[in-house]
Amino acid sequence: MKGRQILVEPLPAGGHAAALMVDGRLEDLLVDPSPADPTPRPEAIYRAVPGRPMKGLGGAIVDLGGGLSGFLRGAKLPAPGRPLLVQVSGWAEAGKAPPVSARLLLKGRTAILTPDAPGINVARSLRDAGRRAELAALAGAAMAGAEAALGLILRSAAGDAADGNAADGAIAEEIAGLRRAWEELAAGGPPGLVRAAPGAAAEALRDWYEPGTAVREAATALADAGIWEEVERLRDPAVPLGQGSMTVEPTRALVAVDVNTGGDLSPAAGLKANLAAAAELPRQLRLRGLGGQIVVDFAPVPRADRPRVERALTAALRRDSVDTTIAGWTPLGHLELQRKRARRPL
Repeated sequence: MKGRQILVEPLPAGGHAAALMVDGRLEDLLVDPSPADPTPRPEAIYRAVPGRPMKGLGGAIVDLGGGLSGFLRGAKLPAPGRPLLVQVSGWAEAGKAPPVSARLLLKGRTAILTPDAPGINVARSLRDAGRRAELAALAGAAMAGAEAALGLILRSAAGDAADGNAADGAIAEEIAGLRRAWEELAAGGPPGLVRAAPGAAAEALRDWYEPGTAVREAATALADAGIWEEVERLRDPAVPLGQGSMTVEPTRALVAVDVNTGGDLSPAAGLKANLAAAAELPRQLRLRGLGGQIVVDFAPVPRADRPRVERALTAALRRDSVDTTIAGWTPLGHLELQRKRARRPL
């Protein structure tokens, strides 16, 4: 099927699974954990009580309530025992507390509210100068009276209004809703969860929807499209790349990626396999839910070809929804990445 399609299917134990298809290809996948799983989820906001700083680790353990804890990293840490709002910023590694941040983000489809980070910013992807000016004026009016304490980021979806797909009134209404949500959070209360993370269905519709996207919510939406079979294939470390291949293997310390040329013995085989791997790697990491340290052992190529491979990977990461930083090449010729743990591994 051509075009973008969002498929949402309820799970037997509760929650949903959501898949993004682009021209018939699976591009993203979200699956809710079991409702009985208490693990703090990214974007959830807690009123927490910090403990004493752990100088050797550069942070402090915070009590999230209900027997849960998080790890707050930073050079300037809050006083122990003084409640504050924190937001879960990623999934926890095995045996560790989930990372949390005191810099909160309240996300909507068209806007993101940034408490304690004043200023109005418009997504760089919106390049029409006239539309940018209109959105900045709209945001300024919607944020009147709160400019000193709250900031706002207008997402690329806000630009849909230029095509009549999102009215400016709806954007202003969403901003007002985000402000009301913040006022409720800032009002105080006992420690514990104060704003739940969005479920897979809500997150998919918020972050994936674009004008012209078809949405299907049904009990067999993913099954009918063969998504579950593709999920099973993702459990295989091997990824075909034409004549070459790529192997993606998570370990406890890092994710190891190995690129091979396969049966291609031509002089350009290494570069072809590496460029194909660079283009496909963000998708594979996204669908497999992998993050943390990524070490890529590309097929052997002359050192002069490394910038071309890195540019191909940078371009692919620019289209990815998960924050990833290219750390650089190691003395042994591996490329290291640091990727946010935004998803749970399959």
